Amino acid sequence: MRFRRKMFQLCKVGTARFRPSICEARKFSNISYTREVSEALSNGEPVVALESTIITHGMPYPANIEMARKVETLVRSEGAVPATIAILNGNIHVGLSNDELTDLAQCKDVIKVSRAEFPYAVGKKLTGGTTVAGTMIVADKAGIKVFVTGGIGGVHRGAEVSMDISADLTELGRTPVLVVSAGVKSILDIGLTLEYLETMGVCVTTFGPKGSNFPAFYTPDSGFRSPLNVASPFEAASIMKANMDLNLKSGMLVGVPIPVKDAALGIQKAIETALEECEKKNIKGKLITPYLLSRLNELTKGESLRANIALVENNARVGAQIACSLAQLTSGTKVFTLLIMFLSHLLPS
Repeated sequence: MRFRRKMFQLCKVGTARFRPSICEARKFSNISYTREVSEALSNGEPVVALESTIITHGMPYPANIEMARKVETLVRSEGAVPATIAILNGNIHVGLSNDELTDLAQCKDVIKVSRAEFPYAVGKKLTGGTTVAGTMIVADKAGIKVFVTGGIGGVHRGAEVSMDISADLTELGRTPVLVVSAGVKSILDIGLTLEYLETMGVCVTTFGPKGSNFPAFYTPDSGFRSPLNVASPFEAASIMKANMDLNLKSGMLVGVPIPVKDAALGIQKAIETALEECEKKNIKGKLITPYLLSRLNELTKGESLRANIALVENNARVGAQIACSLAQLTSGTKVFTLLIMFLSHLLPS
């Protein structure tokens, strides 16, 4: 009995030592958690971060709320806890209630929040959808190491003149979160994006056999060879754990190809048309992606939106599996450490 009590006491001490990230996050101004997310983080259970610009700017209502609920359900079905991240009236939320999710999906006066907009949104008590970069920042502060999105931003076509490069790429270079996406949005320069990620020191992998090409969001093959490949969720989690152990302070990108049956294979012509329209209408910067996604849905008669929903759902399954594997790997380390602590306690000083 005394043996078990001593182990319980040591486990309490050891577990507390392994929770610095969420403790630090709770010191972060204006941040709140749902009970589900808070308990999961405190217990070392797998949690998957989800962005909110895909809800606020990426899809029309009601497709956006249907997608958001389905993705959360898929994450839970794989054994992980979903944590949709957003800013509501200046407060940063890690996890949303059903009512909050519904209100966000219908909100009109909402901004896109990346690193640069955080103080503005919080200071003016605005409502905002967090981008890939914005979500990574909050996830890292909360101690969430796996984040699922649709596609990341990247180097825009013509960036050699405009210098239009997404903050998602620099965030991946300095924030240690594993990002699961269907690659880079097809409207971008995928080749230059991969080059930029290499420069930023990001471990870029593709989910599939060795030698697979990097995915292209709406289609499974961009035509560009993936720098590295991972064969399973466990392998991806193992690499991320090594990244954490090495304290590299950079992120990891896992490109998950959209299933062929869900791909929008004839979308390239529509993309070129939409890009030409942006040029003629002088649409630039942060306005480009929302315009292009909306226009592609019109030009493809809904095919691009259908593919977008399918790839996000597929990413959610894979991301949740990676999160579960990572939780197993890190909990194994904790158990080993606690055992060493206990044995050292038994030895005479």
